[in-house]
Amino acid sequence: MTEPALEARGLRRTFHRGTANEVVALQGVDLVLEPGAFVIVLGTNGSGKSTLLNAIAGALSVDQGTIRLNGVDITRWPEHRRAGRVARVFQNPFTGTAPDLTVAENLALAARRGRQGGLGRALPASRLAQIHEQVAALGMGLEDRLHSPMGQLSGGQRQALTLVMAAMVRPELLLLDEHTAALDPRIAEQVLRITQHIIARDHLTTLMVTHSMPQAVRLGDRVMMMHRGRIAYEFTGVKKRLLKVDDLLDRFDQLRATEMLDDAAAEMLRRVYV
Repeated sequence: MTEPALEARGLRRTFHRGTANEVVALQGVDLVLEPGAFVIVLGTNGSGKSTLLNAIAGALSVDQGTIRLNGVDITRWPEHRRAGRVARVFQNPFTGTAPDLTVAENLALAARRGRQGGLGRALPASRLAQIHEQVAALGMGLEDRLHSPMGQLSGGQRQALTLVMAAMVRPELLLLDEHTAALDPRIAEQVLRITQHIIARDHLTTLMVTHSMPQAVRLGDRVMMMHRGRIAYEFTGVKKRLLKVDDLLDRFDQLRATEMLDDAAAEMLRRVYV
């Protein structure tokens, strides 16, 4: 039997515990990703989707639960120790790159992610040739700007290069954190095409958070909808292939209706006992 690429069990995380600002961000989340799975995570603000990604990446610890990556328990590993296994692309195109270094230097650093040692004083011609080929495959003409500072590029160009950087060490898990949300629609579509190409080419196990229901319908092989720190709905197999935006809207309406009922019940109890 194949080992899951990612196995998260019973993840719980509460912020500001015991105060008036207490927020239960994760409530016993179970998540299993098979190798090569491409899973989309939907949810409103506060649903827990970003907390889930942060927990998997090691950016924050969990109060309870375990996280295993290809059979290895990484629950207590710090973020930097996971860096060689888990790659992440953020919403902000300017996160995750060094603006004062050249494009080639940024990619060379990415290729050393999770290893000890620095960049070195110069890039050998053979390494530059490899980087040129990888960047040319994007079809954005950036192979002619390898010696330009990364900070001179547009947000869309930087995000495309960040994807290349994330995939360079063939991570065991790729996390995409609303990585097209800050881009204009035309550039966002281009970055999505590059995303699909890289994931398919390298058979990367991927967890992608998005607010876009059209993206959730079109991309990936599984959709999870989070609500109040739980996975409320999942669509896989035939249900995912037949999924439409209206289906997702219906589920969101059901969640909102349930939430209104919960609030009404709480108000009724307050009237009875207060």
